[in-house]
Amino acid sequence: MSIRKSLAALVAGTIVALSAGAIAKAAEEVNVYSYRQPALIKPLFDKFTAESGIKVNVLFAKKGLAERLQAEGMNSPADLIFTTDIGRLTDVKNAGLTQAITNQVLSANVPAKYRDPEGHWFGLTTRTRAIFASKDRVKPSEITTYEALADPKWQGRICIRSGAHPYNVALIASMIARHGEVAAEEWLRGFKANLARKPQGNDRAQVKAVYAGECDIALANSYYFGKMLAKDDQKAWANSVNIIFGAQASYGAHMNLSGMAMAAHSPNEANAIKLMEFLVSDEAQSIYAEQNYEYPVKPGVAWSPLLESWGRFKQDDMPLQAIAENRAKALKLVQKVRFDDGPES
Repeated sequence: MSIRKSLAALVAGTIVALSAGAIAKAAEEVNVYSYRQPALIKPLFDKFTAESGIKVNVLFAKKGLAERLQAEGMNSPADLIFTTDIGRLTDVKNAGLTQAITNQVLSANVPAKYRDPEGHWFGLTTRTRAIFASKDRVKPSEITTYEALADPKWQGRICIRSGAHPYNVALIASMIARHGEVAAEEWLRGFKANLARKPQGNDRAQVKAVYAGECDIALANSYYFGKMLAKDDQKAWANSVNIIFGAQASYGAHMNLSGMAMAAHSPNEANAIKLMEFLVSDEAQSIYAEQNYEYPVKPGVAWSPLLESWGRFKQDDMPLQAIAENRAKALKLVQKVRFDDGPES
């Protein structure tokens, strides 16, 4: 594929080429297809290039990368796929777009629960699905578990984005894996009955709604707390809530991750492996996690001061593979209970 044709295809597919260099097959390059925002990964890639001499070319897209990989087939220049959420990682694996790799560094630095048992994907950073409760209207001790989201005491008091969003599907899948499908359905129906409004918006919009008094409790990924605190026009939203890590007296807070996978037809495998190894090093883990307000996947790497200020917490030890295996059931439950219709009037 020529550089001109490649760029034309990117424009047609609403994919933005972030690297100054176009995607190409070269001995000292590595090509990344990424669903992660450019600002989140560029500092790491610049550091890797400075240390290794290997240039990193990046294609960023909000959607459509999997379809592009399928269309390119064996001619794809992609070496690595970067994405968020266990669902998106398993989707590219199940579509046959990744390949299994065996690597001692990756296996040593990434805990088993945060990597594919067959070696198709590896976690880079983790985040928790946190409960955000109004400082004025909810005592932190009043809600401490995900199961409590279905308690009738919260009727009309909870805000959340679409139940079909991958972040929520993962949480529901974890409830299925832990409690069984019947109990998870009962919980989801109770949860729906407690919604203050029809699910809408993104994670930050839920915390904003708590600030505005539309609800008292919201569910959002932990890193959004940091993102809101970093923006002058959103600080007030973040300062209006307490971040609560779920299930601390039992199994621990629900975890998800961002991760990477080797593309099925990688033309620069050796360079791709070098980049993967770099990204799970102490240095890169620290930079990546601090940049994204996330937690390092490698044990022992220091948390950023901001994350430390939120407090240490017990993390759920459930392998993410168990969550991946229950995603389809979780999505069916969302549809079955008509979760996104919101509370019944």
